[in-house]
Amino acid sequence: MNNNQPSDTPPNTELTKPEQTEKAPARKTFVLRRKAEAEAATANFRIRYADELNATQLAAVEQTEGPVLVIAGAGTGKTRTLVYRVARLIEMGIKPEQILLLTFTRKSAQEMLRRAGALVGARAEQVNGGTFHSFANLTLRKHAQLLNYQSTFTILDQGDCEDVLNLLRARMGFDTKGRRFPRKQTLASMISGSINRMTPIREIIEEDYPQYRRDVEEIEKLARGYQEYKRMHNLMDYDDLLVNMALLLQKHPDLRERLGEAHRYIMVDEYQDTNKLQHEVVRLLAERHRNVMVVGDDSQSIYSFRGANFRNIMDFPRSFPGTTVITLEENYRSVQPILNFTNEVLRHAVEKYEKNLYTRRPGGALPMVVSTADEHLQSEFIVQQILELREQGVELNEIAVLFRSSFLSFDLEIELAKANIPYVKMGGFKFIETAHVKDLIAHLRVVHNPRDVVSWNRILLLLEGVGPRTAQRVVDEIADGRLEITHEGAAAARKIGNAAVGELFDMLLQLLPEKMSVPEKVDLLIRYYKPIMRGKYDDYIKREKDLEMFGEIAGRYRSLNSFLSDMALEPPTESVTGIEDGNEDEQLILSTIHSAKGLEWNTVFVIWALDGRFPSTWAAGSLDQMEEERRLMYVATTRAKDRLLITYPINIFDRESGMVLSKPSRFIADISEEIAEKWVVSEE
Repeated sequence: MNNNQPSDTPPNTELTKPEQTEKAPARKTFVLRRKAEAEAATANFRIRYADELNATQLAAVEQTEGPVLVIAGAGTGKTRTLVYRVARLIEMGIKPEQILLLTFTRKSAQEMLRRAGALVGARAEQVNGGTFHSFANLTLRKHAQLLNYQSTFTILDQGDCEDVLNLLRARMGFDTKGRRFPRKQTLASMISGSINRMTPIREIIEEDYPQYRRDVEEIEKLARGYQEYKRMHNLMDYDDLLVNMALLLQKHPDLRERLGEAHRYIMVDEYQDTNKLQHEVVRLLAERHRNVMVVGDDSQSIYSFRGANFRNIMDFPRSFPGTTVITLEENYRSVQPILNFTNEVLRHAVEKYEKNLYTRRPGGALPMVVSTADEHLQSEFIVQQILELREQGVELNEIAVLFRSSFLSFDLEIELAKANIPYVKMGGFKFIETAHVKDLIAHLRVVHNPRDVVSWNRILLLLEGVGPRTAQRVVDEIADGRLEITHEGAAAARKIGNAAVGELFDMLLQLLPEKMSVPEKVDLLIRYYKPIMRGKYDDYIKREKDLEMFGEIAGRYRSLNSFLSDMALEPPTESVTGIEDGNEDEQLILSTIHSAKGLEWNTVFVIWALDGRFPSTWAAGSLDQMEEERRLMYVATTRAKDRLLITYPINIFDRESGMVLSKPSRFIADISEEIAEKWVVSEE
């Protein structure tokens, strides 16, 4: 038996003669070698892959065994490639449930599997597709006891994490007046950065928060207390899902092998955005079979501030020796003059996978690099161009203005308002982040996990006559197991707190029965909560519309566990309190470049393209950061399909020096007029 080949898979029998030795006579031996399922399947595919894909896409789809790295330049059809590879595996006879597709949003996974379903039918519905966090959540729910958690653990969102840190900061005496200590948001960022970058928090503070160097020991103590608090109360934050998933795979080799066998074909989208923990999860899952394809673009690695690790995609062949590297270069989005510009931006990158984007789309005007006398003239120029484009039939939703930092659009926003040009600026509160929705979720969480003291504290403080001290008394009783959601508990709660606390327990008691559907529970909860909301918020009428939306979303779920997990892991962004229905299509798009990634428009303006703004001043001292700024420019310019305009003001205002002369961004300064037209805006 060949020890390098697993014996529990369809074998290929081969007759061999081993070397003879003096001690043992030669024997004829059957060597059972693993036969790739790709070879075992027939070649009679229903889908005509060669007709549906270009040559490099086809190569990626057909390479089904072993590690594969697909470098997918912007607009080169990476999603199509992943969809057809899922279909190919299914047509080969691979069990759909053995395919694992990991993405960064639930929506993208659902869309890919929907498209795969259109190709191969209902079998695609059995493919395991979702985000790293959702995959970790499902796995940990099944095996939580191996890490000394209960399967009913609560997932904390960002606000919950900050509330816990605020509580611990007060308990440890780090919130005394007159002392400058990090705010709860900053503490959360420090701890999360340390975990995602797998770097000691001391180094995170030294690099990113030097003003808190003298507080390092206290912050480290707080971070340890935070981890202990979560474990004690059966809580996990987003980072814990990845940390504990990696721990599960590292500490339990038998389970790791079972999970690896259960997910024999792994695909990961947007690999350039993964952090060290996600890379480790992929490495461990694929350890046995090594059938892992990752797709990404090193030139779109722009999220280091979130913990994304550029080295993951650059060093993938080192992590998986024998990796096949396939590069997608044919672009289906932009005209060639725009691609020539983006190729030139990348030409000077220090470290990269070589690629040269091209298209078969005919024609196209040269990009324009436009200088203006000052910021105000830049804004006026953009407004005028937008109005002219609109007259030419280009809809506002097909025009985007992109910028390095959010504050850079303020002057333009004023000019747009003057010209009555409607616009939407990407960002703002998400549906899940609004206080009233968080209140509803907190009520449901304590029903699901009665040990969730963070949610208990939140809902108790909503009640009339209940302050921090009363809330703490009730929470302490719950944490110690002396107070439960029962009829007796409701009576005891009235004595510890007041009538409102008793009414809360009475309502929660009604939500407990498992036979009660999720929509019924949410409907009962909303009826209880509405009077509280009306007394708490002046704009309760607007907020009531969001409660209706919350009820509609809940109606899609059969399990409270699934509903709460999804709301925490991938919350919907719908809100009826924002733009009126039907108006979105006639709104100009303003966006930071980070928020624009993955999107495309007919016409794109990239503004404030000058040194000190783009690239940002803070990147000047770091080669790695400067290279990421270059990649940001690449991402910005590859959003454009037909027109690309890069603008910058020559004179900018400095508080200390007044008006100063600026320099165009180093990423565009040396681009020749064969690649881009150079324009100067002057006043009449």
